[in-house]
Amino acid sequence: MHKLRQILPILILTILLTACTGNAVAQANESTTATVPEKGEPTATPEVVSKEPPATCPVTVPQNPAFMPPVPYSPNGPFLGWFWYGSNSLWVAIPSGAVWHPMPNNSEGYFDKVFWWRDGYVWNEEPEPELLVSGERLDAKAPLLIASKATNAYTSDIGSAMLVGVDFPALGCWEITGKYRDAELSFVIWVAP
Repeated sequence: MHKLRQILPILILTILLTACTGNAVAQANESTTATVPEKGEPTATPEVVSKEPPATCPVTVPQNPAFMPPVPYSPNGPFLGWFWYGSNSLWVAIPSGAVWHPMPNNSEGYFDKVFWWRDGYVWNEEPEPELLVSGERLDAKAPLLIASKATNAYTSDIGSAMLVGVDFPALGCWEITGKYRDAELSFVIWVAP
């Protein structure tokens, strides 16, 4: 019985210390565990926060001489502060400075729409044009751009156009390529928050 009285306090102390140490380890693990973004959740990296493209991103600038689409399209870009880029076979409108921001985000990343034009394309004769759009990030590794199936578009200010929704999985420097029939066009833009 005497030995039990000597061992019992040591046993209780050991149990208490073990419980406290285990709790401290669990708390330490909780505080050092990084939060992992959900699949598809857009993440910004420290080097990709500027609204201005760095010199290392070869953004597309207006052609010299400037591309003028055929009649009935306006010789200026369809939107204020945008310019036409391409040829009669395939062209797009790009914002001045080739910066897209602010970018709305969704579960796939950062979303926008790209209008594409071609001389002779008529929106109601080809409601689902066989335009294929792809894109890749140039300044860092990232999943490829996700492009929707092309659809038609028409308004009096933009005329007949093809429209594709694009999801950028990350911000940064992106090259987008469109292929329609015998034509291919690529351009580089800076996607900013």
